[in-house]
Amino acid sequence: MQQQRIVYDDTTVRRFIFAAVVFGIVGMAVGALVASQLAWWQANLGIPYLTYSRLRPLHTNAVIFAFVGNMMFAGVYYSTQRLLKARMASDVLSNIHFWGWQLIIVAAAISLPLGITTSKEYAELEWPIDLAITVIWVVFAINFFWTLAKRNEKNLYVAIWFYIATIITVAVLHIVNSLALPLDGLKSYSVFSGVQDALVQWWYGHNAVAFFLTTPILGIMYYFLPKAAERPVYSYRLSIIHFWALVFIYIWAGPHHLLYTALPDWAQSLGMVFSVMLWAPSWGGMLNGLLTLKGAWHKLRDDPVLKFFIAGVTFYGMATFEGPLLSIKTVSGLAHYTDWIVGHVHGGALGWNGFMAAGMFYWLVPRLYGTKLYSPRSADAHFWLGTVGILLYIVSMWISGINQGLMWRATHADGTLLYPNFVETLLAIRPMYIVRFVGGSMYLVGFCMMAWNLWKTARAGKAVDGETTVVVEDTPAPVPTATTTPAPGWVQVVTGRPLVFAIAILTVTMFLGWAKPVRALVLMGAIVALGELAWIVTRKDREAGRPSWFALIEGRPLAFTVLTLVAILIGGVAELLPTILIQQAVPAHGEAQKPYSPLELQGRDLYVREGCYTCHSQMIRPFVAETQRYGDVSRAEEFIYDHPFQWGSKRTGPDLHRVGGRYPNLWHYTHMMDPRATSPGSNMPPYPWLAENRIRVKDAPKKLSLMRKLGVPYTNTDVDSAEARQKSQGEAIAADLATQGVQVAWDSEMVALVAYLQRLGRGPQEVPPPEVAPTASAAGVQGGGR
Repeated sequence: MQQQRIVYDDTTVRRFIFAAVVFGIVGMAVGALVASQLAWWQANLGIPYLTYSRLRPLHTNAVIFAFVGNMMFAGVYYSTQRLLKARMASDVLSNIHFWGWQLIIVAAAISLPLGITTSKEYAELEWPIDLAITVIWVVFAINFFWTLAKRNEKNLYVAIWFYIATIITVAVLHIVNSLALPLDGLKSYSVFSGVQDALVQWWYGHNAVAFFLTTPILGIMYYFLPKAAERPVYSYRLSIIHFWALVFIYIWAGPHHLLYTALPDWAQSLGMVFSVMLWAPSWGGMLNGLLTLKGAWHKLRDDPVLKFFIAGVTFYGMATFEGPLLSIKTVSGLAHYTDWIVGHVHGGALGWNGFMAAGMFYWLVPRLYGTKLYSPRSADAHFWLGTVGILLYIVSMWISGINQGLMWRATHADGTLLYPNFVETLLAIRPMYIVRFVGGSMYLVGFCMMAWNLWKTARAGKAVDGETTVVVEDTPAPVPTATTTPAPGWVQVVTGRPLVFAIAILTVTMFLGWAKPVRALVLMGAIVALGELAWIVTRKDREAGRPSWFALIEGRPLAFTVLTLVAILIGGVAELLPTILIQQAVPAHGEAQKPYSPLELQGRDLYVREGCYTCHSQMIRPFVAETQRYGDVSRAEEFIYDHPFQWGSKRTGPDLHRVGGRYPNLWHYTHMMDPRATSPGSNMPPYPWLAENRIRVKDAPKKLSLMRKLGVPYTNTDVDSAEARQKSQGEAIAADLATQGVQVAWDSEMVALVAYLQRLGRGPQEVPPPEVAPTASAAGVQGGGR
């Protein structure tokens, strides 16, 4: 035996903390700006790159991937080395990871305001940046698993389990959802379309929240909370149940974002069932965190670190209660597309992620610089300012969202809409937008106070790297012989009774989404019976002194990783594979199923560039109020040529799926130039640059050719005549506008966008007859626009 001194790489940790704080301030400042733009449209400043619709994706990406991402990496690098008693395997890989991730963030900060986006929520970055994300994530994974291989601690602590789940699941999610064919270096089209694309996107979108904003932060909770409280984790057994239940169930929950849409009912039902099931493991983790503080409550008054941790875990509990609640169909029918969802998301992002980050930073920075926190009083003020800010934000969005949902569906006794003009909703909730801005600004001020406090703390000390001493064996362990008992191996892992029971339970569970009520009750009874039998068998094995199945894999990272991958793939494959058949099953007929004309396709790309999907949905749900307001219910077959889909997730403005033909070309032109001229009270910014900018006419054939590779039935003639058809349709729209005193070039972006909007909900409009276009007065009843 000999002792070996290990010096940890804390330089990388310090870098990630610094980046997290800087980008956190940037992301939250952009959030405050976009919040002000909803209350005061003038805050858009008339600049294309600073409109709400372009900045909103920048805000979400900055908070998720720049702030929480850097915070997560700091926590992972710090805790992993100490839990494994090993320095990170490669300093070179650590440096590549840090600088590569920051370059990706900078690329996002440049490209998104420029309108370079895929329009897929939380995955808006275009294909070159997606490739860079893949490379850097692989670098991170290699460094992490290499460190696992050279560890000096046999068993894997709870936090490591969650880090493993994060690394492998995010990789799977990112690769599948980012599959696209590039048009050029800045533009691509998703390989999925319509319903299939919607399911893939929200399978990714919900699980990005699960495995980027939740599982790694739970790992951080399991390490830093006991450290700060100087108490062991309350229940190791509960942490095991928490991990495996969460990892398996979470992956199924994505379809709850698409309730009452054109998604097949079986997928909606699966999403709802598994979302409700998430209550149990999520609250199990929350209780494990809160009960870890048992015996340390007396420290709360004087320790800001524990205040942030306890509040963060509490907000996690609130968010994981509200999420399953919102996934219930009747609740979703009211809440979806409203500000209630915005409040829910920010409760998790600001309360759970933001407060856990603050607690970790306040605990870590003094230790990384060998000193004490500069101002505990300032940290305490930050806590209360942030808490009040979050509550103002969430409560205002709850009030606003419920108001929206009720006003949209309100009807007179005769069944007609009580509020036919959509803008009436905006006027009613505007005070809540102001309260939201105030609450978000308070949270931002508190975060800036933390940055100052951490900076002063670092200046008062000196950077130090942690170290430890481990005992290393001089000689290798003896090789097992025929007379020795072989160590547990893959056979025991794969044939372990818990795994057999788990597979049986999962198999039965998979049929719940398709089962009718009576059969569902029988299946649930079978699941309970299998669970009870598994518990009895496990208890008898324990009494007999046999090692638990989990103990067999806990010290085997490869087995643990593979089984975690299997757990997440079961749900993903079960939900996504059937969608491959959806497009083939759609009947190929109807005007709405004809491909976009060249000009309409150009206009659709402009719709994506300007971020119109951030405020407008294109999905009319089967509710009486929605069909009265917008038109016929949206059908799956109407979206088969949409790469990517444009269903949206928020209605700051009305749904646009049936807007085609509802208003004349002049209305759309006027609406884009001055929204309040057509919709008094709208908070939509004007888009005058669309009338001045020109489309890239030569791109039309290339776009049609690429779409043909994706399965859109364009012919060779369609591709060859794309420029001529584009010009013909553009000239017809420009001529119609000219008869009403508006002079605009046929190849202007305005004309292309109008062509796309006039297409929505009906067939191609390459030769729109001006004489049958509706008058402006006839269109006014719907109160279009934001």
